[in-house]
Amino acid sequence: MGEKYVGMDVHQSSLVIEVMNEKGTCQMQTIIPTRVDAVREFFGGLRGKVHVVFEEGTMAEWLYGLLRPLVAEVVVCNPRRNKLLTSGNHGDKVDAHNLAELLRLGSVKPVYHERQGLQVLKELVHNYDALTKDRTRVMNRIKALYRGRGIPCAGNDVYYKRNREQWLNKLIEEGRRQRAGFFYQQLDHLTSLCRESRQAMLAEARRHAACKILRQISVLGPVRTAQIMAAVVTPHRFRTKRQFWPYVGLGVVTRTSSEYEFADGRVQRRKKVVGTRGLNDNYSHRLKYVFKSAAIDGMRREPFQGYYATLLDKGMRPEMARLTLARKIAAVTLAIWKTGQRFDAARLSAATG
Repeated sequence: MGEKYVGMDVHQSSLVIEVMNEKGTCQMQTIIPTRVDAVREFFGGLRGKVHVVFEEGTMAEWLYGLLRPLVAEVVVCNPRRNKLLTSGNHGDKVDAHNLAELLRLGSVKPVYHERQGLQVLKELVHNYDALTKDRTRVMNRIKALYRGRGIPCAGNDVYYKRNREQWLNKLIEEGRRQRAGFFYQQLDHLTSLCRESRQAMLAEARRHAACKILRQISVLGPVRTAQIMAAVVTPHRFRTKRQFWPYVGLGVVTRTSSEYEFADGRVQRRKKVVGTRGLNDNYSHRLKYVFKSAAIDGMRREPFQGYYATLLDKGMRPEMARLTLARKIAAVTLAIWKTGQRFDAARLSAATG
């Protein structure tokens, strides 16, 4: 029977599939409908040790859960890393073939998809984030109406119900006033939904032991804690903080070029290498926002305030000190979550370098 490597190009209505053996020979190409019964029937008919790969997308989590009990291995790969798929001819069958080949060669970058009993929390966090963004969008539209007529509207007073009639009277045009009224109704409804979704999210987060552990960190409030739990799922995914930092967008990346030169016929490294340093560009946007905002709070709150002040006293630029503080909070979060120990502010400097 041997090993089989299955590449899938996933679409809303169809799955384009190629089955490849361990020698790289295509054994089958087919197209099946994107339905539970069709997927189970196809993979139930495959013999041998079956490995499946497809790219991360809107249906990735559903497919992962469906295929996991049917095959030996399911790999949901990161499409940003599949540079080979963007070169040459492009098509559904070509993409399925390339995915199967990359899987056979061990050249795909997997995306974590184990649930660990946090599926409800993940959905509630997604819901809260979406509603919050919608509410912010409506608030920006309300202010745009006033700014468009040269009416100053700084601060939050423009949103309060008690002053709403006064603000509406500042809009002279009838159509613009009516438009603002509809926006206010939408804002009120979204505010109520945000409040309800927040309560549901926090209630679900409190059901898990990790919530109590992470809440020991003063700058991680209940919302940030729930967002971290939903995104990370388990801290044991990361061996050390150096694997965790890139995931949250705080990993420092160095890019160099022209590192070596010839001198007297021998290769030697240049004394001055041309290079740039910056943060990694492939990360969880939600977690980067969480830890950056936590660092801003930590600048004004002990025990992190003292750590931030120490960095400034050493001559570090404020923006670099904030980054270092965010990395510190991320490292402490991972450390106490993995061990389950109490957060000790006196050992703060030992948590990370």
